[in-house]
Amino acid sequence: MNLNAPTQVVFIISLIIAVLALIGHFVSIPFISEYRFWLAIIGYVVLAAGCVMKGV
Repeated sequence: MNLNAPTQVVFIISLIIAVLALIGHFVSIPFISEYRFWLAIIGYVVLAAGCVMKGV
């Protein structure tokens, strides 16, 4: 399996999702704080998919 660098858009999307999860850990925001763990996992999956899929 060949790994590729993710595009800048995919990297920024995953970074935004991860930052939302981090903010949800320290600040009480109703939806974000409740699902902060899953937001972190989704951010990682988006980044991993960007590395595995070519051109994404």
